[in-house]
Amino acid sequence: MNFYCAAFEFQKSNVVLTGVPYDGTSSFRPGSRFAPDAIREASYGIESYSPYQKKDLRDKKICDLGNIPLSFGDKQLNLDIIETFVDKLIKKRKRFIFMGGEHLVSYPIIKSFKKKYKNLTVIQLDAHSDLIDSYRGERFSHATVMKRAAEIVGFENLYQLGIRSLNSTDTLLPYRDEKMQLFSLSNAEKFIKDIGKKPVYVTLDLDVLDTSVFPGTGTPEPGGVSYKELLECMLLFSALNIVGIDVVELSPHYDTSGISSITAASIIRELILL
Repeated sequence: MNFYCAAFEFQKSNVVLTGVPYDGTSSFRPGSRFAPDAIREASYGIESYSPYQKKDLRDKKICDLGNIPLSFGDKQLNLDIIETFVDKLIKKRKRFIFMGGEHLVSYPIIKSFKKKYKNLTVIQLDAHSDLIDSYRGERFSHATVMKRAAEIVGFENLYQLGIRSLNSTDTLLPYRDEKMQLFSLSNAEKFIKDIGKKPVYVTLDLDVLDTSVFPGTGTPEPGGVSYKELLECMLLFSALNIVGIDVVELSPHYDTSGISSITAASIIRELILL
């Protein structure tokens, strides 16, 4: 099953969706490896037209490549597979949206984009900083992913929005003071002004949303934002030079109503149309 309206062949498309079904380091509630297919199924429950942007999916040339074939248990092998896959993919001049999976899948994708865009900037929307150096003995984990990504792009090129839960005091480093912010449109506007026209990779951890809006995630954190607040922020991002996006950390089985999957599909609709 493809994402709704994603019926074009790769060569004829200008927006490409890819699933990255991995959750091997999920430390609390696993299950995000089922998210790409759950999002695709839920996309048939939403309309193709966005009243927020006054645009329609039917007017876009969208390709859904399906899921990257991954090993079930070998973390390093999976990271290598993802990086190699994306290396080949981004040689084409298209817009890419990746559907996780846990947040660790962002690391090999960002690593690949950094090879193409030397001055790559990363914007992270998330409840958690993911900046600790090691989590339960693992340096590569959904809890350490942005520390590893920042080591690639430079800490000065990592902007974090919506952080409301920190793992330990070693995340509160001086270089984070201005670029780790609570969620607000004014903070988003500051980031946009600071980044300018540099190429931007956006990583959207869906637990940035409040648990009342989005309970279907592996590490739910109360006090998050509403769907409308997140959408308003994403619309501001249209001013940026976005080269890639990932949407991660939906664990569909923890929300039996299916609303979390529908919310994720709706967010991806808006990102396609952005």
